[in-house]
Amino acid sequence: MPNEPAYLRIAADIRAQITAGDLGPGAKIPTETALMERYGVSRTVAKYAILVLKGEGLVEGRRGSGVYVTTTRRLVRNAGGRDARSATSSSSPFNRDADEAGRTATWQHRSDHTTADLEVARRLAIEPGVAVMATRYVFLADGEPVQTSLSWEPLALTGGTPVEWPEECGIVGVVARFDTIGIRVDECEERVRDRPATPDEVDALRLPPRRTHVQTIERTYFAQGRPVETADVTFPAGRYELVYRFPVG
Repeated sequence: MPNEPAYLRIAADIRAQITAGDLGPGAKIPTETALMERYGVSRTVAKYAILVLKGEGLVEGRRGSGVYVTTTRRLVRNAGGRDARSATSSSSPFNRDADEAGRTATWQHRSDHTTADLEVARRLAIEPGVAVMATRYVFLADGEPVQTSLSWEPLALTGGTPVEWPEECGIVGVVARFDTIGIRVDECEERVRDRPATPDEVDALRLPPRRTHVQTIERTYFAQGRPVETADVTFPAGRYELVYRFPVG
């Protein structure tokens, strides 16, 4: 890429070696000094290149030893069927993702009554200013933050019901929760984007502070065509693999 910063070019070279298998899980990557000599760059540039790879979850530092290709399995988010009612394990899609990767799922959350701004109102097909429940999440795998989410639900649907407060009802997962109040979610739409991380995301996901990108999913659940929940889901590149499989007519 013309005029690509040197640290991104170095990160791309190492990333390609990891992808090709030339640097396998547990392999030690070149030190900052070695990168400086190989590419003719400053220590700051070499450090930034390694920070980019750490932010993508491809490498990890070991105190006093160096930086190594990570051996931790990425979580895989299989979009098709992730909310199926026939699932035999947890009703939490994130729990299932973590289980399949052999990792332990936990999450932090906070819910608040608020009102819909214009964008949230558009997505939920309601008027701006209407009461909604907003819930913020940080999802962790083995204690490592791998995903954040901010969701909104119209209180006209959930207010005064046992599932009004998403994490206090004892039922995990949007589909399972709405089933209990007689609202059958039957469709989900997801829009995937890539953008620079916000300062809050850098902090929550423990990302490098410079030029870090994240993947986002704008997700909306529907029941008979009516939006019942919408969320912004955010992933650091490299900690999650997004998989989409669908029938072709």
